[in-house]
Amino acid sequence: MSETNKIEIIPAIDLIGGRTVRLSQGDYDRVDTYEATPAEAALRYVTAGFERIHVVDLDGAKASEPKNLETLRKISEIPGVRVEWGGGIKTREALCEVFEAGASYAVIGSVAAKNPDLFIDWLDEFGGEKMVFGADLLNGEIKINGWLEASDANLDSLLERFMAHGLQRTICTDISKDGMLSGPAFDMYARLQQRWPEMNFTVSGGISSMDDILKLQEMGMKSVIVGKALYEGHITLRDLMEFKG
Repeated sequence: MSETNKIEIIPAIDLIGGRTVRLSQGDYDRVDTYEATPAEAALRYVTAGFERIHVVDLDGAKASEPKNLETLRKISEIPGVRVEWGGGIKTREALCEVFEAGASYAVIGSVAAKNPDLFIDWLDEFGGEKMVFGADLLNGEIKINGWLEASDANLDSLLERFMAHGLQRTICTDISKDGMLSGPAFDMYARLQQRWPEMNFTVSGGISSMDDILKLQEMGMKSVIVGKALYEGHITLRDLMEFKG
């Protein structure tokens, strides 16, 4: 496979109280905390050549407003970093705060599902290259507000509307797989990529080994978030660097 077709690897950092954590299946009662600070972790990834970092403000997701903006500022000071930030962005004011604190991209989940017209306004104002749709799924249902509530929104109908306004990237997380190191939801991603070939679907949840990443690449997926597998040593930074070439 040519270099241009290689899947983009995006390291993940999840935050609670300014610390690096990972949840299992989105459960705030099942938290693993890691020693590296978020800024230290981000610096490691950027130094290794992975400039796009996916950062989730779990406090913000629960509180419905950004709660770790100071951490975002520290990460954003790293030369060359491009922070993809999500969690608790429910208003235009919060969105502007996130961009002002240094985020390059904003991941919008709950607002996009509950108030798609507002998300479309943001797509039109800030541009489809900066706005990312975060679709968190459990048994096919979109979950919102830190995965704590169900939504009756339909993923395909939302994608159709958002793509008409320039949306370029959608992060799809299968909550049942997230943090479980059991492999991603291959069938779900294959269906989505076949249905919407122009969309950059970012695979999120369940990555357990380099074999998972290789299979996703063979499927034609464009990007993948790697989180717990890195922190737990199932995948090493050297593995990712060698894959990246």
